[in-house]
Amino acid sequence: MIVEDQALMREGLRTLLDLEEGVEVVGEAADGVEALERLPGARPEVVLVDVRMPRMDGIELIERLRREHPEVAAIILTTFDDDDYVFRGLRAGARGYILKDTPSEELAAAIEKVHRGEAVLDGPITLKVISELGRLSKEPAGPGPLSEREMEVLRLVASGASNREIARSLYITEGTVKNHISSILRKLGFRDRTQAALYAAEHGWIEEP
Repeated sequence: MIVEDQALMREGLRTLLDLEEGVEVVGEAADGVEALERLPGARPEVVLVDVRMPRMDGIELIERLRREHPEVAAIILTTFDDDDYVFRGLRAGARGYILKDTPSEELAAAIEKVHRGEAVLDGPITLKVISELGRLSKEPAGPGPLSEREMEVLRLVASGASNREIARSLYITEGTVKNHISSILRKLGFRDRTQAALYAAEHGWIEEP
């Protein structure tokens, strides 16, 4: 299934993929909401997901797929190789991250690999992930300065939970969550929550939301 808000891009992708052996396009959707509505009828095994879409973006869709349709593998297909999109997408459960200028035969090969249970990252994306994991491996073994509450917040951040979900889970306000996250970033020396989430994931501090 192709999930992309631009009709011309959807049509172009479908035309290209229809020419590739081993790949059948069973459905299209303009955003995450429509994708979830059409999923039961289309029954795709792999979903190509754009990042920026109205109503429900690609990251939220992938999180929903992981919870509600774990049998469906998601590949992020986007023009953006921004670090935040890369790591948020992978944390949400994406099995691949491919840029839209990838040749059709490589895209088809990526779909087949993900269908087999493998993970696929475009060349520049692979370098970003390796670089980040290498940096994290040099960090100290534990977040000693963090309070017990900050550790709870960090685990939920690493699980992909939003500020609202964290607030609901811990029975605190969203403002308090934001303050805890700011404190965590300051204490650990990170610039954003993605780095903190990767750090927690690397050390096994993940709590399912």
